[in-house]
Amino acid sequence: MSEEEEGIVVKITQNVKRGVNANARAVCHVCNRLYRDPKILPCLHSFCSDCIAQLEPFTRSASSRDSGGPVAVAVEREGSVTVLCPDCDSEVELPATGPAGLSTDHLALDEVFLETLVTDGPLPCDLCGDGTAESRCDMCAVNLCEFCCQAHRRQKRTTSHSVQALHELKFRGRLCRPVLCSLHPGQELRLFCQPCDLPVCLECAATLHRDHRCCPAHDAADRYGDRIRELVSVHLRPRLERLEESLQKVNESQDVLTSRVDEMAQEVRAFARGYASAVEAHCLSLLRRLEELHKQRRNQLHLQRAQLRQALLDVRGGVEFAERLLSCGSDAEILSAKGVTVQRLSSLSESSYDPQPAAGVDDGSNICFLPSEPAGDVDGYPVVGIIHGKTADPSKCTVEGEGLQQCIMGQSGHFSLVCRDSGGDQLTRGGEHVVVSIAHKDKRNCSIVTSVVDNSDGTYSVSYVPEELGPYSVWVCVKTQHVKGSPFTLNIKRKLRRHSGTFHCCSFCSSGGSKEARCGCPGTMPGGFKGCGHGHKGHPAKPHWSCCGSTVEKSECLPESVLTAVSARGHLRTVEL
Repeated sequence: MSEEEEGIVVKITQNVKRGVNANARAVCHVCNRLYRDPKILPCLHSFCSDCIAQLEPFTRSASSRDSGGPVAVAVEREGSVTVLCPDCDSEVELPATGPAGLSTDHLALDEVFLETLVTDGPLPCDLCGDGTAESRCDMCAVNLCEFCCQAHRRQKRTTSHSVQALHELKFRGRLCRPVLCSLHPGQELRLFCQPCDLPVCLECAATLHRDHRCCPAHDAADRYGDRIRELVSVHLRPRLERLEESLQKVNESQDVLTSRVDEMAQEVRAFARGYASAVEAHCLSLLRRLEELHKQRRNQLHLQRAQLRQALLDVRGGVEFAERLLSCGSDAEILSAKGVTVQRLSSLSESSYDPQPAAGVDDGSNICFLPSEPAGDVDGYPVVGIIHGKTADPSKCTVEGEGLQQCIMGQSGHFSLVCRDSGGDQLTRGGEHVVVSIAHKDKRNCSIVTSVVDNSDGTYSVSYVPEELGPYSVWVCVKTQHVKGSPFTLNIKRKLRRHSGTFHCCSFCSSGGSKEARCGCPGTMPGGFKGCGHGHKGHPAKPHWSCCGSTVEKSECLPESVLTAVSARGHLRTVEL
């Protein structure tokens, strides 16, 4: 940056510090100055290159080392350094070359240029670099001094270009600046080298990338733009809506929880006023218990809200940056930032923390006051009334029943879910959010419809009817969390065929010498006998089933179609002997 440009930045930065309104997208959040060589971190937040270089390497605390957790002291892999993003606190890796290896945020540079224009800051001429720019060519997107402007109009190639005075462009909105090649000043990045995955200028394409396959930057930007649009519209936009809805649900549950606690407190006070000092002491005890439950549930909701807010900030930041890049960025700008953008959006779309708004949120509705339950003695006086706040703990819930491990195809399978609290005691009421899913492990889009019945005593009956054979995965979730042992493995087997005949030595002996008696094996005897006999053709030389010919006594009767395929004569259906 030249001394003149540095003076412009200092002047506008002073205006920002004095409270003059400035475009927030043109100001670095670390130094609170206009961007100077802005770079994009992997989390899609931009900062000055100097500000990024001053970030301290990320080091985990020693407590994680003592507890056996992951240890990372200035995490370095192949020369890269891990730092924390000043905006979102995400752990991001800097390349071995430092901030210079990050993608340049050309959109931020455009905002700096527009902010400089609005604040009447002097702009250098983009062609000669000496004079002060007074006009701008819309076609070339360059700022021109008076001399260069006249020369620009005299050239045959640019004589038809539209040139406007800078003071007329203050309220025009975003003004794009051409992205120039770092190796060939003045050359715009109009091509994209596919083997190198880089935008290049015409001279680079003719020299350094002469044998590479280059295409117009516009075509490459359309292709990568479609990928970014798909990530935003198909994956991240629905996820953003779910996060917003879940956060709203948590906020509403917080109000419901407070209202519920207040309601219970009033009910407890009304009940306790009918007693003397002993009952009053019991009332205070109940209120303390209620406050403990309040704090416990409130802390749980605070934690869930914090997780949702962080996930929402990450997704919203990625979506906003991607949408602004696609709507405002030129082809070269999209290509310059497409690598880090696609990587970040893919990481966000594959994130494991993706709550469903329909999932139940613990809003304190399970907290109830039981006025008729004995509560012991207070100062020798028997009192009644307890606060019941037990809730299901998915890690303590158990699943019972033979239908959880195996079942016969076409027959109904059953198993039961027993909800328990954190102490392992079975709950005595229903109403929990229970989800059971049974899906085939090897076949996609193959699942079993399940029926879950709330027995209102802490147990839930699950039934299903499988239609296909094979291994299945059974997910049993309470409050969107897996119960102990989930997911389970379920094997679906086909129904066994029982033998309808007799396990004998031959049909001749078993029928008393009848010529018409046929056997499951293909054996026959001379003299017109249709069945088998000892030592004759087709006899298996050992006892076998008359219905199918199997020589194994404890076996399944083979289907008639299979036996027909292996029989020489097809006479496999046995006549009762």
